[in-house]
Amino acid sequence: MSIPHRRYLLVLAILFGIWWIALGISPRERGPWLLENLLAIVVVIFLGLFHRRLLFSRVSYTLIFLFMCLHQVGAHYSYAEVPYDAWFERLTGSTFNDLVGWERNNFDRVVHFSYGLLLAYPVREMFLRVADVRGFWGYFLPLDLTMSTSALFELIEWGAAEVFGGDLGQAYLGTQGDVWDAHKDMALASAGALVAMLVTYAINRRYQRDFNREWAESLRVKHKKPLGEDALAALVRKAK
Repeated sequence: MSIPHRRYLLVLAILFGIWWIALGISPRERGPWLLENLLAIVVVIFLGLFHRRLLFSRVSYTLIFLFMCLHQVGAHYSYAEVPYDAWFERLTGSTFNDLVGWERNNFDRVVHFSYGLLLAYPVREMFLRVADVRGFWGYFLPLDLTMSTSALFELIEWGAAEVFGGDLGQAYLGTQGDVWDAHKDMALASAGALVAMLVTYAINRRYQRDFNREWAESLRVKHKKPLGEDALAALVRKAK
């Protein structure tokens, strides 16, 4: 907290830049690395362009930083080929997969879970500060957006695999022969976001004095009149 807010962001940006360059010098396969980094570039540009208008908390920036660093490891090795088992075996003498009973490389599963766990809170902060949501919606909407963007990413992966085809498409898709891979990835991202929101809920319920009032107010109907065709008719009358 003693580090000025923007300086803290600059430190994280420099550290991530070093990490990005180090893992981008000689990735296992350049094609998948480039594909994996397209969305990472979009995120970096978004944060850079809007940091003056929307300066996130240190907590949010730290969570985003951790996720982006994990993603770069997957991009460097290709998610299905991250040698975490070899690293673990050098440290302990046995593989991590044998220890927990995994039969595949599950680094991609870990990152999908981390997507929800680490990014749901920054999404919540954006909803609270930009859309001014409160109460129930401050927990539901981050979970909902995490689930929907996770599904969108799976569709992007499918589209990229169809467009590029061959080994590049398969390396980017990374299903490792699991026909339910996309479903499991979405479920894990949703589970991670649910954990993050439950922890946030527990903390706020413990320390926020008006928690119950805000929660109840967020579920109260604010506009008694129905919308849909009634609202459309009102707009037409007003336009005339």
